[in-house]
Parts: sequence; C-alpha cells; structure tokens
Amino acid sequence: MKQARIALAAALLVTSAIAIAQQGPESLLPPGFDKPQPKAAAQAPASSGGPTTISSPVVQSIPGRSAPSTGSVTLPAAIPSLDRIEKMSPEELATLLGNKPKFDVPAGARREMKRLGVLDESEGGLPSWTFAGQNASLVRAVLAGNNGQLVSRWGHILLRRALASRLDAPSGMTPAEFAALRASLLVRMGEGVAARELLQDIDAANYSPALSQAALDAYVQTGDFTGACPVVTFQGGARKDNQWKVFQAICSAYSGEGSRAMTVLDRLTPGSGVERIDVLLAQKYAGAANRGQRAVKIEWDGVEGMTPLRYNLALAVGLEPPASLTASSPASLRANPASSPFAPLELRASAADFAAGQGVLSSTAMVDLYSQVFALGGAGDWASRAGQLQAAYLAASDKEKVAAITALWGDRSVTLQFYSRQVLTAYAAARLPVSSDFLEESPGLIASMLSAGLDENAVKWGAVVPNGSEGWALLALAQANRTAEVSRDQIDTFRAADESEEQAKTRMFIAGLAGLRRISQQTGNDLASDMGFSLAADSRWAQAIDQAAAVNNPGLVAILAGVGMQGPTWSKMTPRHLYHIVAALDRVGLRAEARMIAAEAVARA
Repeated sequence: MKQARIALAAALLVTSAIAIAQQGPESLLPPGFDKPQPKAAAQAPASSGGPTTISSPVVQSIPGRSAPSTGSVTLPAAIPSLDRIEKMSPEELATLLGNKPKFDVPAGARREMKRLGVLDESEGGLPSWTFAGQNASLVRAVLAGNNGQLVSRWGHILLRRALASRLDAPSGMTPAEFAALRASLLVRMGEGVAARELLQDIDAANYSPALSQAALDAYVQTGDFTGACPVVTFQGGARKDNQWKVFQAICSAYSGEGSRAMTVLDRLTPGSGVERIDVLLAQKYAGAANRGQRAVKIEWDGVEGMTPLRYNLALAVGLEPPASLTASSPASLRANPASSPFAPLELRASAADFAAGQGVLSSTAMVDLYSQVFALGGAGDWASRAGQLQAAYLAASDKEKVAAITALWGDRSVTLQFYSRQVLTAYAAARLPVSSDFLEESPGLIASMLSAGLDENAVKWGAVVPNGSEGWALLALAQANRTAEVSRDQIDTFRAADESEEQAKTRMFIAGLAGLRRISQQTGNDLASDMGFSLAADSRWAQAIDQAAAVNNPGLVAILAGVGMQGPTWSKMTPRHLYHIVAALDRVGLRAEARMIAAEAVARA
C-alpha cells in the first residue's frame, strides 16, 4: 500500500513537471509588467454632470496625396474580360490601368540627354560642340544616307570614332533622334558593341521608337538578347511586331515566366521578317532559362537567306549556320562572329578575315585570336596559320620570318582577306630589321605596318626602298614630315612602273599627294589632267566637305568623308573623292587619318 502511494505521488510529480514545461518559459519581468494596465484614455472619465462626449480618431493625410475617396471606383472604358486580364503580361496590365511608370530610375540617378556618347574629347573623341550649330537636315541626311560599308579601313575607324564621341545634338534635332541615327549607322557598319555602349548611356524612359529599334538591332548584332530586356520591359506594349514579341518572350523566360514565353512564341505567326526557323531558335534560346524542359529541333532545310536575328540566335544556342546560307550575306554579317563570344574559334578566325580589313578588329585583336587557336593546338588550316604567325615572330632567321609573313597574306586576288592578313602581320613586320634583302617584299611589309598605324616603323624603310617604287610611294604619303615634297620626275618614275589596272595606284597617289599638299595645287591639277581626271569640286558633296573644312569642323568632315568612301571595294573610289577627303581631314587637324587613308588607297588600289 505504501509503495502504491509512493508510485502515485511520483506519477503526479512527473505530470506536474510536464504541465509546467508546456506552459512555456517563466517571465523575467518584474511582477505586474507582464500584465499591462488598460490605457488611461480607455477608462471612463469621472462624470461632471454635463453631457458625455466621445472623441473620434484623427486621420492625417499623407503629404502630396489627396484624401482617400469614399465614392465608387471608376474602371477604364472597354475593360476586357477577366479571362483576358489573366492572360495579360504585367506590362500590358499596367498600361491598361494607367499605372505604367514614367521613369525606371530615381530622380537623382537620371541622366541628362546631353553629350551622349562613349568617347570624351579627353579620351580621343571629337569636341562635343562639333554638331551643335549645324543644320539638322544636313546631319540627318548624311547619317541616314550612309549604308555603312566603307572601302577604307582607316575611314571606317575614323567614322566609328566620330559616331561614338560624346556629342551635343544639332540645333533642330532632338538628342534621342541624333543618338538613334548614330547608333543605327554603327550597326550598319558592323559596330554593334559601340552602338550598344552608346545606347546604354540613355535611360529607358527617354527612348523613342527609333532608339528602341536601334537598340534591338545593336543587341541582336552582339548576341546580347537579354541585354535589351530593360528597354523591352519598360516600353511594354508600345510595339506589336513580331521582332518585338520575340524579345518580349525571351525577356519573360529569363524573368521566371517560362510558360508565358513559350505560349507567346507558339502563337507567333511567321511574317514581318520573322520566319518559322527564327521562332524555333527563339524557343531554344528561351528554353535555356527553363532548364530546357522542351526539346526544340533545328533543321535548316528549306531556309532561305540569313538575317542578323537568325544568325546570332543560332550562334547563341551553340549552332553554326550552314555556310551556304551565309555565303551571299553582307560583309558586316559575315564579320559578325569575329567578336562573338558564342562562335566557335575557327569560325571567329574565318570571320576575322572580313572584320580586320573593314576596320572592326585591330591588329592586336587579330593576334590574340590566332594565339587562342595556337594554344588549343590540333590540326587543320587555322592551326597551321597560327603556327605561321608564331614563326613570323620567333623563326630562327629573318628570311624565315618574312617567308612566314608573306605565306599568311595568301592570294592577293581575295582582296579583303589579303588586307586583313596584312593587318594581322603588322607588328611582326615592324619587328623586322630594315634590309635591302627584302626589297621585293618591302611594299607589302610597309603596307602591313601602315594598316595598324605603325608609320614610324614603316618610315625607317625609306633608307633602302628606291625612288619611284611602290614602297617609296607609300612612305611619301605616310610620313609626317610635311616639308618633304615630291618631284615631278619621281612621280613619272612611279607611273612608269605602275602595273595596276588603268594605273589606279598612280591616280590615287597623285590625289593623295595633292590633298596632303606634298605637291603644289598647279602640279596636282596638271598631273590629274594628264591622267584623265579632275580635282575640282563639281558636286554638292565635294562642296559640302570643303566648306566644313573651311570652318574647321572635324565632326562634319568625318561623317561627310564616310559618305564619300561608301562601296565594297576601292574600285568604287574615285581619285577626286580621295583628294577632297584627304585635303579636308588634313585641314581640320586629322592629319594622321589623312595620311593613313591616302597610303591605304595606293596599297589597295
């Protein structure tokens, strides 16, 4: 019995302990603090015999806002059905309800629409005022009328520098239109990276329709499809075309709305520049954001032609478009993979044969690209060329180095490739000692050095090249010494040895010398007349560039020079145009560019 009582007491003790533990931790507050007293305001006041007044709460309005409405809510007119609203994107819904923000950045972080560009004057850009006082109609016509394909590598480099400079808009033209014209021309030149940097200097809230299109083109050319998402998201339903819908779908996929993105692409009807193959490529690209939950098969059978959107979407998803579709594409599109992070290395090297000659790639960039090919090793033509480039720098003898350099140049009949390879070998040629043993190769070596602007290295060969030779002619144009005039006898000697078609080299040589003032104006006119052409300004373009030079406006001269150098090859360039371009550039202080363009004309004519 005693033991039963002890067991019962122990059970009660354990039960009590469990109950106490379940009540939670003991309060550490002093007695009374864990049980607050009712507020004094809540206690009934002592009656004073008068009427009882019950106070009402005071609601203060928020500064800058009106008092809350207590009436009925007015919905927008023609509001769609609930099913339609559920299918709308957040941007479409915000537009419907009028809740679309006017700016996507705080007021303190917004950028002014002034001096838009990448290069400041202190960084090598043109002066910001260069277009400020110009006629807007002239600037608009010059920028919009340039197709972007220039015969001159140095002309391309000069125009890119002018378009990328931080500039004020001309009077009578909005900054948005000026930026759109510049960016669009950069894209046509194959300079998508420069165009993208220019456009990224502008807040999305300030984008016009033309700026939005220029942005899409720039992001397509660089393969940076998600980079356009801030603009596409902010603009929302501003456009309804297929290209815009493709971008909207891609941006939705990479913002976590994969199902909606695929729905938009599935419902997209081919047309307006977007075909079925483009939709499939966009689905494959958008599907990568959703871990590839849908298999998309890409077949090129039946596809006709190649567009920038199609080409760069294919590269972005790891596919290489068939060469048969790109063979007839513009040079700017064929050069595009040279700077693409998605393209295979050999495709980049092949594209560099177009990009370097055009001016898109520098000599240093070409050497870096070939160095990557060499580092990977392997067999094939490109690995062999990379080995030749190494020999051009490190061969045991100078003779072997020259042999490697000339082997890299290849066939002169493939003009753009030949000149691109001269850009590639510029620094290797500059490392060679000046020697009369290489007089036969000296014109090509000098042209190679000048293609990268290594004029000081090239001028050293003046000690061995004979008067009247092509190497001598290149140096007569490229040297910075203005006082070194060229005699009529030397020009006649050069003309006698000129075997180019219709003596095109001599024509360009005379025009370059006259533009650089290395011969007198009378001598230039007489020589031109003997060759059957004139240096007179007999066109509106020639008069315009001469007038721009007379008022010392380098920016206007640069873009007018770009207009005068349009064309696929140097055969489309006339000596008269070259004369006015070189003379105008020299007059406004762009002497280095003038000298390089004149020498390039003789080398490539």
